[in-house]
Amino acid sequence: MVNDTISDMLTRIRNGNLVNHKVVKVDYTRLNYMLTRLLKAEGFIRGYETVKKENQKYIFLYLKYYSTNPKRPVIRGIQRVSKPGLRIYVNKNQIPTIFGNQGIAILSTSQGILTSLQAKELGVGGEVICYVW
Repeated sequence: MVNDTISDMLTRIRNGNLVNHKVVKVDYTRLNYMLTRLLKAEGFIRGYETVKKENQKYIFLYLKYYSTNPKRPVIRGIQRVSKPGLRIYVNKNQIPTIFGNQGIAILSTSQGILTSLQAKELGVGGEVICYVW
């Protein structure tokens, strides 16, 4: 049993990219599903699929690689920020910028799971879940 499903998901993506896997299997939770939808919307993954096997739900993430260099993943880095033992919160004026807006910070806000740019537009802060670049 995994205590921190978000860290587990991010680690599986990171490890899948390191060995050039096309698909990564992640346990289904609502938060993992919302993060997956956000990664797809921002263009960091090709797609995803939810599958139920043996009374357990999974998300299959289809990792994305550059067409000019198929060994180079689109996700160059992914880092967990807020952890179960140490939550990191920011207000609307402290929302981080990742590599000059080349990457995104994913926040859990009162408006739902948002990217840093969406949170700035809406003027809301929240818990910083992770950085993706």
